[in-house]
Amino acid sequence: MMQDVKICVIGLGYVGLPLARLFSTKYETIGFDMNQKRVDALMAGHDETLEVSDELLQTAISDGFICTSNIEKIRDCNFYVVAVPTPVDDNNNPDLTPLYGASTTVGKVISRGNIVVYESTVYPGVTEDECIPVVEKVSGLKFNKDFFAGYSPERINPGDKLHTVEKIKKVTSGSTLEVGRKIDEIYASVIVAGTHLAPTIKVAEAAKVIENSQRDINIAFVNELSKIFNKLGIDTQDVLEAASTKWNFLPFKPGLVGGHCIGVDPYYLAQCAQRHGYNPEIILAGRRMNDGMGEYVANEVVKLMLKKGIQVLNSKILVLGFTFKENCPDVRNTKVVDIYKALKEYNLDITVYDPWANPVIALYEYGVEITNESPVEKFDTVILAVAHEEFRRIDTSSLLHGKHVIFDVKGFLNRDIVDARL
Repeated sequence: MMQDVKICVIGLGYVGLPLARLFSTKYETIGFDMNQKRVDALMAGHDETLEVSDELLQTAISDGFICTSNIEKIRDCNFYVVAVPTPVDDNNNPDLTPLYGASTTVGKVISRGNIVVYESTVYPGVTEDECIPVVEKVSGLKFNKDFFAGYSPERINPGDKLHTVEKIKKVTSGSTLEVGRKIDEIYASVIVAGTHLAPTIKVAEAAKVIENSQRDINIAFVNELSKIFNKLGIDTQDVLEAASTKWNFLPFKPGLVGGHCIGVDPYYLAQCAQRHGYNPEIILAGRRMNDGMGEYVANEVVKLMLKKGIQVLNSKILVLGFTFKENCPDVRNTKVVDIYKALKEYNLDITVYDPWANPVIALYEYGVEITNESPVEKFDTVILAVAHEEFRRIDTSSLLHGKHVIFDVKGFLNRDIVDARL
C-alpha cells in the first residue's frame, strides 16, 4: 500500500463528505469545497445534509480531518478525488461545468506522480476525453506520464443509514493497470464491502450510468402499469404484492423519480448514444414516463375532487413532503414540484409541509414556500408525496373536511383511509 498517501476530496456534498470522512480514518485527508459557508459549518462540526453525524464528523476533525476552501492547503496532496455534481440543464443536456471547474482546480495543484480519481456520474469517455485535457492544460503535465487518473463511481444513497459508503461494494479503475491496482488498494483499505477493479475507466463509467438507467426504466414500467390498472379499477400495490411471490420478480414500485441520480443519469447515457449515432428509444421512453408522473398525480387528484363534488377553485390542498425521497433533506431535482406546479394551474390554495426540507432552499431553487411546522387548519385534499416517518404520526382525519380526498403517492398510509394511490 502507498504509505505516503495524502488525500484531497474536492466537493463536500452528499458524496464527497462521507467519502472524505471515511478516508480520514486511514489517511491524512483534506476536504475541499468552494462554498465557504459549507466549509465553516463542517469545521464547526455539523453536516446539514445529515449524511455524516455530528459525532463522526467531530471525531474526524479532532483526529486531524480538515475542510477548506483555500487551494493552497491542498497543493501537497498526492491523491485527488473529484466528487462534484453532474446535473442536466433545462433541456436535459449534461452540464459538465462543475467537472470542468474541479478539473481546473486539480490542474492548479497536481504534481508529478500524483493520481486524480473522478467519482461524479458521467457517460463513458468523460473522464479521459473531457476532464483530463483540462488537467493537462492547466498543469502543463502529461497524462499517464507525469500524472495518472482513475474513475470510481459514487454509490451514496442519501438518507440511507444502513447502506453507508463503506458498506457498499465499490467499482474502481485506473488509466494504467498498475495505477488501477493502486487506486483499488486505497479504496479497498476503507471499503468494508470490498471493491471491484474494472478493466478500464470507460467500463467503470458505463457501469455506473447503467445502474441508475436500469432502475429508471424499471420504475417507468411500473408507473405505466399503475396508469393501466387505475383505468381497470385494480389496485397496483395489490398486483405487485401478488406478483412478488414469484422468486425472480423485481419488486419495483410506482412513484416520482427525482434526485441527482436516477432522474438525471439516463440523460447522460442517452446523449452519449446519440453522439455515436444511436437513438436510445427505451431509455428516453422511460424518462418521459417518469417525468410526467407529477402532472399525472395532480390531474388524478382533481378528477377525484370533481367526482366527490368538491369545489376545485381555491380549495385547500395539503402536500406532505417536498424532498426527492423519504427521511433526508435533499430537494435536488425533486418531482414533488411537478405536482405543485400542475395543481397551481387550477388556482388551488396549496400548503406544502416537510419537516426535513430547508424552506430557504425550496424557495430559492423552486420558488415554492414550504413549512416545517405541522399544519393545524382544515383541508379539502391531502397528497402524501414523500414517505417521511414523521407522517405516520399525523392524524389526517383532524386535518380534513368531511368531504375530502386523500391521494397516496407512496402507498404509505393506511389504505382504508385513502381514495387512491399509485
